Amino acid sequence: MTSMAPRRAEPDLSFLLDHTSHVLRTRMAAALAEIGLTARMHCVLIHALEEERTQIQLAEIGDMDKTTMVVTVDALETAGLAERRPSSKDRRARIIAVTEKGAEVAEQSQKIVDGVHEQALDALPQAEREVLLRAMKRLVDGHLATPSPSPLAVRRPRQKG
Repeated sequence: MTSMAPRRAEPDLSFLLDHTSHVLRTRMAAALAEIGLTARMHCVLIHALEEERTQIQLAEIGDMDKTTMVVTVDALETAGLAERRPSSKDRRARIIAVTEKGAEVAEQSQKIVDGVHEQALDALPQAEREVLLRAMKRLVDGHLATPSPSPLAVRRPRQKG
């Protein structure tokens, strides 16, 4: 029986990016779980430490919907890592402030994240690593900087945590 599938001239870029992203996310989730964090919790802590930001701003940075952001901040508050406070710039706005304990955990989680990235890149010779990172940055900053509008919703894979 002859296959009706079209022949590929190039590797499936979508598969390569999706697969490596999925595996990296699972490794990151496992590593951060060891200190009781999710990738979303780490993201909120790190970006809330950079400057005073509202929950809405942090949700945009972390590409989270409103419900996911609320659940994430609730978990950070329960763990004593962050709290909602009035903004010093606009008393009507509420910001996410990282506690002293949260700052310590954020430093630890950043080392974990850096380690997971380093392990992934260590699989490549130095020259290939540099080429990969330059090429990915060029795509992210250029041709693949923004998603295309689509009449059909493109769903991201559901992430636990």
